[in-house]
Amino acid sequence: MGYEFSDDFRGKVVIVTGGARGIGREIALAFASYGAKVAICDLNEEALKESAQDIEKSGGESLFVIANVVDDKDVQSVIDKVVDKWGRVDILVNNAGITRDNLLLRMKEEDWDAVLAVNLKGIFLMTRSVAKVMVKQRSGKIINIASVVGVMGNVGQANYSASKGGVIAFTKTVAKELASRGINVNAVAPGFIKTKMTEVLSEEVKKRLMDNIPLRRLGEPRDVANACLFLASSLADYITGQTILVDGGMV
Repeated sequence: MGYEFSDDFRGKVVIVTGGARGIGREIALAFASYGAKVAICDLNEEALKESAQDIEKSGGESLFVIANVVDDKDVQSVIDKVVDKWGRVDILVNNAGITRDNLLLRMKEEDWDAVLAVNLKGIFLMTRSVAKVMVKQRSGKIINIASVVGVMGNVGQANYSASKGGVIAFTKTVAKELASRGINVNAVAPGFIKTKMTEVLSEEVKKRLMDNIPLRRLGEPRDVANACLFLASSLADYITGQTILVDGGMV
């Protein structure tokens, strides 16, 4: 038996939250390139439509749903539409997330609440709803996008670090709860990845970042997508409750 997962995703049903842009979009396109049926949800309708078209061009079937992962009704609507269209859910990638950075003494309560809601409560709601489908199937792969700052912390990101550290702990617990039902739950923790957020950084700031990354470069969105492909494939069937750091050796 060869070590290939090119056929693992053909016809499989994948949901990617925050799939309209950035890392989420790249993850969706990666699964589509292997023939998956990919549903993406986000709040940006225009970006969703564009990403859905790109999924089709990549070889997969697509479905997009405008949804707020903090709203349980929206979350259930996503699951219902996916199951109505394709009959099952094989893979969930919880990617939706936001930042509201500031030093602790200057951080507003609403910024703390917003980040914890989207980054942590959103994963709870999506995972709870998808798990009900996967338990009936007795199979499934759930991948939560965390962050290296959830492991090491970062100045000015008390809310973001807390939310991503919570994602890692949540992943470990849910993996233990769902293992007996044939469901694997893992996390991917990206380091500094080339996105619109890092593009605006000054050259001085980028240089300081590079000094802390042994591979001396920022990661690409595809690096994160590749980790998701691995964890969702049959190659990772005996891996659950783990966090893979995609950070160029930073942590």
